[in-house]
Amino acid sequence: MTRPNIVFILLDDLGWKDLTCYGSTFYETPRLDELAAQGMRFTDAYATCPVCSPTRASILTGKYPATVGITNWIPGNPWGKLMGVPYLHALPRSEITIAQALQNAGYRTYHVGKWHLGPAGHWPADFGFQVNIGGCEWGSPYHGYFSPWQMPNLPDGPAGEYLTDRLTDEAIGLIQRNGDTPFFLYLAHYAVHIPIQAPADLVAKYRAKAAALGLDQQRAIEEGEPMPGLHQKGQHVQRRVIQSDPAYAAMMENLDTNIGRLLDALATAGKAENTLVIFTSDNGGLSTSESSPTCNLPLSQGKGWMYDGGVREPLLVRWPGKVRAGSICTVPVTSTDFYPTFLEAAGLPPLPQQHVDGISLLPALRETGTLDREAIFWHYPHYSNQGGTPACAIRAGDWKLIEFFETGKLELYNLRDDTGENRDVSAQHTERVRTLHGKLTAWRESVEAKIPQPNPDYQAMLEGKKPSPDGNGNFD
Repeated sequence: MTRPNIVFILLDDLGWKDLTCYGSTFYETPRLDELAAQGMRFTDAYATCPVCSPTRASILTGKYPATVGITNWIPGNPWGKLMGVPYLHALPRSEITIAQALQNAGYRTYHVGKWHLGPAGHWPADFGFQVNIGGCEWGSPYHGYFSPWQMPNLPDGPAGEYLTDRLTDEAIGLIQRNGDTPFFLYLAHYAVHIPIQAPADLVAKYRAKAAALGLDQQRAIEEGEPMPGLHQKGQHVQRRVIQSDPAYAAMMENLDTNIGRLLDALATAGKAENTLVIFTSDNGGLSTSESSPTCNLPLSQGKGWMYDGGVREPLLVRWPGKVRAGSICTVPVTSTDFYPTFLEAAGLPPLPQQHVDGISLLPALRETGTLDREAIFWHYPHYSNQGGTPACAIRAGDWKLIEFFETGKLELYNLRDDTGENRDVSAQHTERVRTLHGKLTAWRESVEAKIPQPNPDYQAMLEGKKPSPDGNGNFD
């Protein structure tokens, strides 16, 4: 067997509707639309968490966030009516990542871009990546997208060099220098995470486009309910209801162009035919706070929420000769599935010493069988920065049940009939609610998921007292 190269492209905060092939009418993504046409487009692909670090841990380990112990972005842990739940602030060194498994089988392993899974000592080189470019504890480009970035593991470029361009250049260089050894390239762009910054010419293009379409005359953001987390006391949810932000659109076009450059480099190097390419995101689009640059409608809410706007993702897979061009998969899949998929694609057996919660997607990719799984699960027992409250959920078939920890409320949706989760039908399907909640509770217990407890100092904190900087709930 000739082992395929594997190129995994992970975006940051990319929404389900941010590509033209997923329904965007403002952003322009011709190269990603081409990638979709060359392979399989998934309609119901999910991140394992509505924020970044937990999903990234899931991809690398094949485990749900609650299983691996990282359930929130690192190092966030705000309080509200419920107390913050403890979680790991670094990927455990005991985990055998997919990079380590592939390196042990003879692959060269490259990490380029965002890591956000712990401090030094828990960086990509500590988890099986032979090359690490730009991976550190950072969750975003703290000094902006234009050089100087002052980023560990990535030397500054010429003044004004754009980060997405540079990371793509670095990834292309690795492909060009690789030779004939099979390789695993994990390209984790910082885009399209805040700060929303893009080359000025592209921003001007989309400012003109928004004006030509009349979008600049429409109300794009609606103020909603108060933020539930005490760290955002006095703030309100800011929901974007149309895609019209010129800078975000410019980031999308630049990103699309760069992914096209990467795919062209694979072809020029003669590697495209034997390379499995995967494109996806770590959580839903940022649509309710922090400038709310994109809109996920018809999906409900966005990053930081347990509704589908927070967790449903674009997923495109190209593998010439193995995945039929123009194919579409409507089966629900999730981030834990990449680990076993990559092992099987490389002709490697499961690792007995590394438990995984996911299943291989090869039967779906090859259209040769069904995926043998009853349900997928989420556990996010935290207050997000975007307005979401602690919750967990299960999807089984077309049905999705959400449990909210603040109130104990259970909501049930049929996602085939109600993609936007607008109609809670729990009162009409009480037996289904009971069955799904039983499965969700049993799963939580099996992975020893931590449940948030009431905050006894909630009223005092509302009145002005704040947790100490170490986040342990002590007061100033």
